[in-house]
Amino acid sequence: QVQLVESGGGLVQAGGSLRLSCAVSGRTFSSYTMGWFRQAPGKNREFVAAISQTGVSTYYADFAKGRFTISRDNAKNTVYLQMNSLKPEDTAVYYCASGRWGTRSYDYDYWGQGTQVAVSS
Repeated sequence: QVQLVESGGGLVQAGGSLRLSCAVSGRTFSSYTMGWFRQAPGKNREFVAAISQTGVSTYYADFAKGRFTISRDNAKNTVYLQMNSLKPEDTAVYYCASGRWGTRSYDYDYWGQGTQVAVSS
């Protein structure tokens, strides 16, 4: 049974930072691309960042470039999303996902339950 469990969300003031974590079990973590997506109230889920199996390649949505950093620790079966300079518009539920390289939801076949990030102005 594949499980992805996110943690690290919370309430932060604008300009602050949060580090999200996602622990994966039930599949060979290092064999899959990992991605982060987010969904704000009333909006569609959108891609945030992806990291390749070895961590050599990363890709970010435009809004995440320069502020967010995706990383992974294959020894701990965990992927991270460091978010700096947070803005109120970053408020959303953040999901990690495991799958193949890509920016579309259908590129990923397993998803976490999500962790809420709220940024106050």
